[in-house]
Amino acid sequence: MKARVTVTLKAGVLDPQGQAIEGSLKGLGFPGVASVRQGKVFDVELVGTDQESVRSQLNSMCEKLLANTVIENYSVEISN
Repeated sequence: MKARVTVTLKAGVLDPQGQAIEGSLKGLGFPGVASVRQGKVFDVELVGTDQESVRSQLNSMCEKLLANTVIENYSVEISN
């Protein structure tokens, strides 16, 4: 099974990378950019066919390594 894990900063957490990207986009002539938040994407391939088991493994991976759950949220999308 294939999965995509998206990790983003929680609302209210400062995002200096996002602010730098926002400033650069405006400097490149994109004045309509109101805000940018930077995140991470992980594409993971797992062995198994039971979606609930795979989702449980992915959630555990996020909680232990892929996301800092104090300041980040994550979402998991699974495809066959």
